[in-house]
Amino acid sequence: MSPAFSLEDAFKDTVNTAPIIFILSPGADPIAYLIQLAKSKGMETKLKALSLGQGQGKIAEKLIDNARRTGEWVCLQNCHLSASWMPELERLQETQNELEMHPDYRLWLTSMPSRDFPIPVLQSGIKITNEPPKGMR
Repeated sequence: MSPAFSLEDAFKDTVNTAPIIFILSPGADPIAYLIQLAKSKGMETKLKALSLGQGQGKIAEKLIDNARRTGEWVCLQNCHLSASWMPELERLQETQNELEMHPDYRLWLTSMPSRDFPIPVLQSGIKITNEPPKGMR
């Protein structure tokens, strides 16, 4: 039996410049874990979540720009549903200026495996996978 997953332990390895990427599997939803972590870190009111899809790119960009300055957490859910916006996400990551970023800022991404997910973002990020609960198919 594998040890219980701890987002708290994974968080210790994060930095404000590297996205934290949840690689989703069917039936797994890490958002409850993320909300629990945000509460334990006093960030529950500073966690902004957005489900990506048609027309959400500009909103996501504004959330990221604001959060980098104010130290909020941004969670962009379902990146695999926004293939057309993924090049913009890559550009945002590549042009970020660490000197202008709040140390508390974190970018959380959730995505099913997708060939449209930007390789540089994947390579620079911290990848987390969590299997679905026992009994889920």
